[in-house]
Amino acid sequence: MTAEIVNLNKYRKDKARAEKKAKAGSNRARSGRRKGGKARDDRDRSAHEESLDGKVLDDDRSKDEPA
Repeated sequence: MTAEIVNLNKYRKDKARAEKKAKAGSNRARSGRRKGGKARDDRDRSAHEESLDGKVLDDDRSKDEPA
């Protein structure tokens, strides 16, 4: 049985290319729109983050109270 020889440099470069391609796709989606669409997404994102911040559970309370 012989193992297949793997070129690690090729693997590393392929991985970097895939990451770069994914980042480019997200940049195209974000940059290729009008100002109003970007502003609406920013408002939606901030509203979503605010709603999640209000729903955070406090773990400090459970540590102070005896079981």
